[in-house]
Amino acid sequence: MTATLEKTSMDEFEKLLEESFSKSYSVADVVEGTVIKKEQDGYLVSVRGAKTEAFLPNKELPSSESETIDIGDIKEFYVLKEENDEDGMLLSLKRLAFAQAWAQLNDAKLQGDTILAKVVSIVKGGVLVDVADLKGFIPSSQLRTGTPFDGLIDQKVEVKVLEADPKKNKLILSQRLAVAEQRDQVVDNILADLKEDTVVKGEVVRIADFGAFVDINGIDGLLPISEISWQRIKHPSDVISLGETIEVKIIKIDTELKRISLSLKRMGEDPWQQIEGQFEEGQIITGTVNKVTGFGAFINIFPGVEALLPVSEMAEENVNPFNKFKVGDSVEVLIKKFTPQEHRIALSIKDINKDAE
Repeated sequence: MTATLEKTSMDEFEKLLEESFSKSYSVADVVEGTVIKKEQDGYLVSVRGAKTEAFLPNKELPSSESETIDIGDIKEFYVLKEENDEDGMLLSLKRLAFAQAWAQLNDAKLQGDTILAKVVSIVKGGVLVDVADLKGFIPSSQLRTGTPFDGLIDQKVEVKVLEADPKKNKLILSQRLAVAEQRDQVVDNILADLKEDTVVKGEVVRIADFGAFVDINGIDGLLPISEISWQRIKHPSDVISLGETIEVKIIKIDTELKRISLSLKRMGEDPWQQIEGQFEEGQIITGTVNKVTGFGAFINIFPGVEALLPVSEMAEENVNPFNKFKVGDSVEVLIKKFTPQEHRIALSIKDINKDAE
């Protein structure tokens, strides 16, 4: 009788001891385990408290650790599948890395930190980036350039986190805010080193209908469309492109507003100065129609120089400029008024006809 009681007590003790070391883990738990064996399609991992060895598939290794995991390594793992009577736990390092990355991104958002992201592709409305093996999105409106271009691919850019939602797998970033913060930190020092009428090199970082922005030593200077070329252009992209490095002249520095105005056309000789002495009033010349308006036509008479042919000088009778001319037409005109110092030249066709009569 005594022996039977002792055996029963021993069995209960062993059962309690086994239960004390066993633990039930659930999906999404983080467990600590030791890598004990390499298999063809993954690794076996010993997890304290588990009844059987857990399995870590190769596909659940993060890219940053796929070549560095070794037998004997002690790591934390994410539980993908619970242990049951037939199989051990299924583990993941990738999911754990994702969880940690999302947590870090959320901290960066809350603290306003700047992080690095690698541009991997251009998509509709912006660019996709890689951040710690997570895919993020920078909308076009949050790009420094305002418009995606091929030169961004494979570049590492500094960004701010606008939204980090792991449940929706949504990561929205802003390069524009990161650049603006950097600009605020260095703008005063940079402006102090710059002088008007000096030539500087810069990268075209944004193009708009009204002009372009050029990065000058870390701050953006405005290059208005009127300062890009002496000749009439329809859009800045007709002359310059995103990512291009150009030489420009600083024409104005506003220290109060912290702005720089730039000129590309002034890098060359002013064509209005070149034409002095080459033309005179009463001279008949041939030009090309650059633009037609309701009040007249603009005629290119020299590279970079436009003269106005008013509608009242087109003919004795009333005419519709749009019916009479089109862009690209070659036209013979008389110089009626010549004041290159004021950048003004008035033309006439009517007076040619008068002289002919």
